[in-house]
Amino acid sequence: MGKRQYGQFCGLVRAVELVGERWALLIVRDLLVAPKRYTDLKRGLPRIPTNVLSARLKELETAGIVERRLRPRPDGSVEYALTEYGADLEDAVLAFGRWGARALGEPGPDEIITSDSLVIALRTAFLPEAAAEEADATYEIRLGDVVVHARVDGGELVAGTGEADGADLVIETGPAFRALLAGELAPDDAVADGSVAITGPKELLAAFTRSFRI
Repeated sequence: MGKRQYGQFCGLVRAVELVGERWALLIVRDLLVAPKRYTDLKRGLPRIPTNVLSARLKELETAGIVERRLRPRPDGSVEYALTEYGADLEDAVLAFGRWGARALGEPGPDEIITSDSLVIALRTAFLPEAAAEEADATYEIRLGDVVVHARVDGGELVAGTGEADGADLVIETGPAFRALLAGELAPDDAVADGSVAITGPKELLAAFTRSFRI
């Protein structure tokens, strides 16, 4: 089946034609976190059929959104990365994620969270002006086996996968994380009822919820 063509001369239509096919935006989402090998992309999107992943990558390459490049030796493997044109999708991806987060309820039994999706969720929820009013801090967020970190410095955010080096606050939680970011669960209540466990000053959890909000 060929790509959908809508027959309209419109920027939005062209965008949908370029990244509107199933899985395409999720590939872009994960590459916004960092360049990845094919196997890394497949691991982060476990439900995507291999033929679909290959097809989407080829389409994104043809559109100038993704490029292939060699990793430095001794690795030397091929990885996929966003081009400058592709990286320009970040604002649109974050805005779309922010809009979609309003429809999130509790995660379904077959719905997973990945480290890349959590990093993008943090970027989506980040409030620079509010964060600039808080003390600089490094956070480590643990949702089960998924671990990411976020450094807030002068109202700017650097978020990535993996543990933080010298975290000021470690947050361990589960489904309650969404309610915490949505303001439906107060930080003190979350700690009191055990839905959130922290290592570090409790005041930083309140600062975190003021700096990140969906």
